[in-house]
Amino acid sequence: MKKQKQEICARCNKTIVTPDGSVGTGYGTNKDNKKICYSCCAELDKAEMRKSGRIALYLTTNENTGCYIVTNWPGTLSFHVDLRTTGRHNIAGKRYDVWFTFESQQWHGVTYGDNTEICHCKRSKVSLEKK
Repeated sequence: MKKQKQEICARCNKTIVTPDGSVGTGYGTNKDNKKICYSCCAELDKAEMRKSGRIALYLTTNENTGCYIVTNWPGTLSFHVDLRTTGRHNIAGKRYDVWFTFESQQWHGVTYGDNTEICHCKRSKVSLEKK
């Protein structure tokens, strides 16, 4: 039996164990190349969204429901897509626009072409909070 590799999360000090038979590592890395557990990846992504109003996520479908979602790389941060449209793009052929909600703010994301899931997301100026 193969010994499981263990790492320590640089943010929360949780022990990270790579699951047996997994193709993943069980961790991501931050901008300083330190290992971060998947839960902390989600928290850092949320902090970046709050701070800059921009983030690169992934446009994909929920395996259970077939609905479109926007998610981070390990899948620990996920948003249901409220609306998705398909348009034309002069280079990629297709352009997919999506809208989703994060902390009562409307976000807009764009994915170019069918050969990628990368979704360039930006906070909209429209607030969904009731006044």
